[in-house]
Amino acid sequence: MSNLVNDADPSSSLDCPIVDGKHQVQHVAPRTADVGGIPVNRVLPSRHRRLIGAWCFLDHAGPAVFKGDSRGLRVGPHPHIGLQTFTWMIAGEVLHRDSLGNEQVIRPGQVNLMTAGRGISHTEESVPGETHLHAAQLWIALPEAQRRTDPRFDHYPQLPHWRDGALELTLLIGEFAGHRAATLAFSPLVGLDLLATSAGSLTLPLREDFEYGLLPLDGELIIEGERFVANELAYLGRGRSQVALELPEGGRAILVGGEPLGEEILIWWNFVGHSKAEIIEAQNDWEASSERFGSIPQFQGERLMPPPLPWRA
Repeated sequence: MSNLVNDADPSSSLDCPIVDGKHQVQHVAPRTADVGGIPVNRVLPSRHRRLIGAWCFLDHAGPAVFKGDSRGLRVGPHPHIGLQTFTWMIAGEVLHRDSLGNEQVIRPGQVNLMTAGRGISHTEESVPGETHLHAAQLWIALPEAQRRTDPRFDHYPQLPHWRDGALELTLLIGEFAGHRAATLAFSPLVGLDLLATSAGSLTLPLREDFEYGLLPLDGELIIEGERFVANELAYLGRGRSQVALELPEGGRAILVGGEPLGEEILIWWNFVGHSKAEIIEAQNDWEASSERFGSIPQFQGERLMPPPLPWRA
């Protein structure tokens, strides 16, 4: 799923202020975007928060119900470099195809992870007859040392899942509370889905060297007495050993965190790079139909094309 952002006005503070001995929480409002015909709420990147660990992009798609002649999600061939695309499916089914020849339907409770490395292209579309879509799609910036790694695709149909009181937890990536996910990562990260089967509260243990964010996907989220509405990102910063949460019945949230990347990255269209030159090269290669990004002949439709570059070569 493609985006269009520039590298203006990044927020670099990792530490939320402490007032009267209490860590403050930053509120980050979403903005609305359109991805493949589906409205999404986008909270990363924004002018208030560029990164959480190596997480550099977070879209919440849906919940959407397709009616009439709608074909649902349909994103044509587009390229990526320097990142991993990470899809957590909550409802509906989406078919992934890529230029390595992979075809994979992702279903609820599963993660698709595509490592772009030096270059890959892919498509995403709802399977025929599908009427629902609810998903979180994130990007993970690759560290500079791994930015040109070989592209690959991994599918994770089973993930660590457990219950804590009224909450069901699913570990999407990394380690948490004695559980470990097999999901491929190139830097220290964590991703955790929280679902309240009835109204409940929970204190989550945190690593003080990680920075964290929490996004309510369904219902409100109360963090240490402070209310966050659906799609409003709560940036917790680093230096916390725990955080207390409350969720209503049916409430759902996603926790993302990681060791601060410590590297400046640029995001333009579907590219993540460590320099403007990398992104300029990638866009020129895509526009020239370079073999670098391959092709996806099974998809019936046009390739997506980027807007003009904001920088000169």
